[in-house]
Amino acid sequence: MRIISITNQKGGCGKTTTAVNLAACLSVNNRKVLLIDLDPQSHATLGLNIKSDLSIYNVLSKITNKKAKLEDIIQNIGDNFDLAPSSIVLSTLEQELAGEIGRESRLWEVLNGLRGDYDYILIDCPPNLGILTINAIRAATEIIVPVEASRFSLEGLGQLIEIVNLVQDRLNHNVSYRVVVTNFDSRLQHSFKILHRIKSMFKDVLFSTIVHINVKLKEAQNQGQHILDYDKYCRGSKDYFSLSREIIIQEKVTTPPPALEKRMKEILKERLPKLTEVTFSISAPEAKEVYLAGDFNQWQLGDFGRMEPDKGTWRKKLRLMPGNRYHYRFVIDGQWTEDPNNPVQETNPYGQKDSLIELTQ
Repeated sequence: MRIISITNQKGGCGKTTTAVNLAACLSVNNRKVLLIDLDPQSHATLGLNIKSDLSIYNVLSKITNKKAKLEDIIQNIGDNFDLAPSSIVLSTLEQELAGEIGRESRLWEVLNGLRGDYDYILIDCPPNLGILTINAIRAATEIIVPVEASRFSLEGLGQLIEIVNLVQDRLNHNVSYRVVVTNFDSRLQHSFKILHRIKSMFKDVLFSTIVHINVKLKEAQNQGQHILDYDKYCRGSKDYFSLSREIIIQEKVTTPPPALEKRMKEILKERLPKLTEVTFSISAPEAKEVYLAGDFNQWQLGDFGRMEPDKGTWRKKLRLMPGNRYHYRFVIDGQWTEDPNNPVQETNPYGQKDSLIELTQ
């Protein structure tokens, strides 16, 4: 299970928008997601049109009259998508925890009991560096920092990194961070200047995906919906879907036990004569990493779909069952694209093109 805190103490950088819509996009990729609204302003809760008497405050507080477990407050948003709502009373928690030993680990202790129930837990943090944000950093193994293409957003990022390093040193807790550019206005030359600066400063931890300014994202919040429910074909939807795919690429592929691996090889050997060998290839001489994903591997990226380079052309051989139609796409350094050498395509539910191959019997 991956626990990711989404934080930036600067307001208006798309933090909550990223938390809500990234959670939705991960869920449609068959990942079970819990979004925790840890912001007393409750923007994620309000943005999903959720009203609840109980909130994350009732889980974290030790003096509340309505003590609850995390499971008691969870609200279902859709398939594979749950929310732990917030409320304004959460703002009092910092004062409650001020003199308590281990106050930085309160959320971490709560989440320990949920391990294995979700593929992803996303935490939407308040726009400050107080005890709630420190709890989120302590509970997470990864941090996503939404950053606008603006000078002030960059300066705030430096302060956040200092807090992350402090948590690692004081609590002996390793946590990595990555930066995603949000609210990008491609009409302004200034935006590209700041983008160049961000790339030079954070090139090793910067997502390839850029989230552009899109009015549909604000309209969806006003309607109490995530972007996939409001308009899955808009620019904002495609940007967050691309970001979710980029995060999925980072999933670790676990090695099966030796006995299971041996049995898998035996089954594969028995079925090999029935399969047809297909070679997939794409020219990408500048690429550092290319994957093949499709119906044949549940669109997951790992060693099974990793392609091998050969003088600028990337290739992958698969043995597939004949008599079936297979949708597939290439992932070049995190960017999803159809096969330029295959004219047979089909529009997927997200308005993008999947390449299509049909194997005869």
